[in-house]
Amino acid sequence: MTSLDKPTQDTDSSPSDDARAVTEAALFEAFGGVRGMVETVVPGLLFVAIYTVNKNLHVSAIAALVVSLLLVVVRLAMKDTVKHAFSGVFGVAFGVAFAMFTGDAKNFYLPGMLYTLGLALAYIVTTVAGVPLMGLILGPVFKENLSWRTRNPGRKRAYAKASWAWGLILLAKCAILFPLYWWSDTTKLGWVLIALKIPPFLLAVWLTWVFLAKAPAPIDVFAEMEAEEQAEKERRAASAAAEGGESTGGRHRREA
Repeated sequence: MTSLDKPTQDTDSSPSDDARAVTEAALFEAFGGVRGMVETVVPGLLFVAIYTVNKNLHVSAIAALVVSLLLVVVRLAMKDTVKHAFSGVFGVAFGVAFAMFTGDAKNFYLPGMLYTLGLALAYIVTTVAGVPLMGLILGPVFKENLSWRTRNPGRKRAYAKASWAWGLILLAKCAILFPLYWWSDTTKLGWVLIALKIPPFLLAVWLTWVFLAKAPAPIDVFAEMEAEEQAEKERRAASAAAEGGESTGGRHRREA
């Protein structure tokens, strides 16, 4: 059994300040931080603001799409990561396509709402299946990959709690938005959706931080693999040196 297969002891000891800082940094990276939140809110905010004033679907949709593209351009100009901005562009593009194709401005929000519902179900289903989605998302960020599934039960429990939190919070958000989609007008739906954009997200991220900050430290499987590779190289070098020494000794004995 290699070190990658050995289970680690589950401890309930309090994490250090370094562990908390690592958790905060990982969550910040995974969810985009303040800038990522701004990039997800601005296009929708611009759409509903313009539509509230002039009720013009085309102008509102084009403005939202243009500003989302500008956010990507800014990221590229600053040589920053663009994954959050690109995801915003795709979301806005789908919303614009739905709204333009149907001629109903409310459908600008429908792809995002369906995505939220699907994500909520994914968090819940994967947790019930024993592979919580939050662990799949954050495992690579913490350099632990899937080691938490078998080797770190404390972290698996934390990921399960976080996934339940995300799933239930997103389901509650859908429970508010979908009735508004059917029974309210575009303006009311848009402003409620903007109001519900950040607070539920912050609550879910905060709960994730609370659960992970109390969990055992992640197992750095990349460092383990590098250590094993280095040890294997050293064993091979020692073996080669030993074989070379035996060969030289044998030759000297024959010459003598």
